[in-house]
Amino acid sequence: MNKAELIERVSKDTNLTKTQVENTLNCITEWIKKSVKKNEEVKLVGFGTFTRSQRKARTGRNPQTGAEIRIPATNVPKFKPGKEFKDLIN
Repeated sequence: MNKAELIERVSKDTNLTKTQVENTLNCITEWIKKSVKKNEEVKLVGFGTFTRSQRKARTGRNPQTGAEIRIPATNVPKFKPGKEFKDLIN
């Protein structure tokens, strides 16, 4: 399912216009991104938790030449599904 399909389904279930649903979805995703960027945890009980994680610097290899390259440390977004979500899948 892509974003447009999600918007369409939510619009049908809630009797809101597609524009209203899209604006709401955009607002939610922006707040999640801003919060994770500030290293704040976003918990949606039953669904999951969005966090920021630090990846350490490491040495890798260029697959074309085999030469060692230095991969710098970086922050990455992380999602951990909640218990209810995991149980639903299994």
